[in-house]
Amino acid sequence: MSDFLIGGDEPDDGAPPASNALEVTVSELSGRIKRTLEDSFGHVRVRGELGRVSRPRSGHVYLDLKDDKAVLGAVIWRGVAQNLRIQPEEGMEVIAEGRLTTYPGQSKYQLVIERLAPAGVGALMAMLEERKKKLAAEGLFAEERKKPIPFLPEVIGVVTSPSGAVIRDILHRLSDRFPRRVLVWPVAVQGEACAPEVARAVEGFNALRHGGPVPRPDLLIVARGGGSLEDLWGFNEEAVARAVAASEIPVISAVGHETDTTLIDFVSDQRAPTPTAAAEMAVPVRGELLATLAGLEERRERSLARSLEDRRARVRDLGRALPRAEELLQLPRQRLDAAGERLPRALLACVNAQEVRLGRLAGRLQPSALTRRIETSSERVQIFAARLGPALSRTSEQARDRFDKLARLLESFSYKATLERGYAAVRGENGVLDSVAKVEAGATLEIEFADGRVDAVAGGERGGPRRRKKNPGSTEGGAQGSLF
Repeated sequence: MSDFLIGGDEPDDGAPPASNALEVTVSELSGRIKRTLEDSFGHVRVRGELGRVSRPRSGHVYLDLKDDKAVLGAVIWRGVAQNLRIQPEEGMEVIAEGRLTTYPGQSKYQLVIERLAPAGVGALMAMLEERKKKLAAEGLFAEERKKPIPFLPEVIGVVTSPSGAVIRDILHRLSDRFPRRVLVWPVAVQGEACAPEVARAVEGFNALRHGGPVPRPDLLIVARGGGSLEDLWGFNEEAVARAVAASEIPVISAVGHETDTTLIDFVSDQRAPTPTAAAEMAVPVRGELLATLAGLEERRERSLARSLEDRRARVRDLGRALPRAEELLQLPRQRLDAAGERLPRALLACVNAQEVRLGRLAGRLQPSALTRRIETSSERVQIFAARLGPALSRTSEQARDRFDKLARLLESFSYKATLERGYAAVRGENGVLDSVAKVEAGATLEIEFADGRVDAVAGGERGGPRRRKKNPGSTEGGAQGSLF
């Protein structure tokens, strides 16, 4: 191998003399090392345990492969990371395929991973057990949080592949048992797109509202046929398990065959061994329901007939214990006959008693007694009349005095006394006028003086009362004079 001289400084005195090797830059040396490493390790398969796993916003994945003695840095570019069947997690034992290269910026080498797979089924099972413990600790597997399956759902939502045999088996089984309306949400049932599509399907069904253009299902079935653990791994993803656990609609999981168990089976409200069994759990058999209803109807009719017969027998028994109508009327009839026989004698006795009483009253009616009573009454009338005359006179005199006082008081309050002092009252069509504003020109007026009334016609301006000049020598109209 050729010798290289790194750097451009001369050696110090006393140091070994420098060789005549070619000088190169750091970048050139890093490039030669990169080419040498990539040529020697163009494709490698490395088995190890995943240590640090970092996912920056760029989409690339940076991780460490390690064993008990060494650590190898690795990177998965974004395009490869998006298509991985199994997402890398810390602690997972994997087999990575790729090529070795260098990272000159830090003088380190790293593995560029092109394919990543678990190191056998044991690694997947270990990772599945870790997820089960984590979700179980959060209470997602608890029986008390599981919802009951409706007895007869109107709408059933199915999350599965639209082209597989699973959906045909479910529809056929539902049609045989009890036809219901089915909504299918197509998803990928394996591969990298499986987990996100199944989670979005469950969330999408729950987002539908009642009474909307698309009916909201009363029950969900998440179904897939059988397969290997790797094929069913999408249903072991944490995103799918959490979406099913958060579903408000009851969910039946039917993934794989009876011996297959996935993480979704633990969080769903009911697990079915096969998709066909899920359809059987979803709806009852219509024929069996009809037969059950017919049996219940027959039992109801028999029970009703038996109840009516028991009541008829009870009425008959009570009727035999009652006496006959003739026996009930015999005693009242005897009492009526006895009363009829006693009635004439009672009437005759009553008439005789009244005659005796009338005779006693007639004996007390003497003319002398009546005369004495009349005389006594006449004396009482005369005494009352003698007292009544003076009392009436005094009452009349008192009333007359009171009336005179009221008359004098009324006369003192009368307006006529005011007229006698030289005033006059002016009346219009609506009564006494107390303001010039109520007088209209040409209106007929009536003027009342102390000694009589005269008619007049209003004239002049309406802006206010007219003042007339005093005429001391005038005597027309009496002491007051004319108003006009």
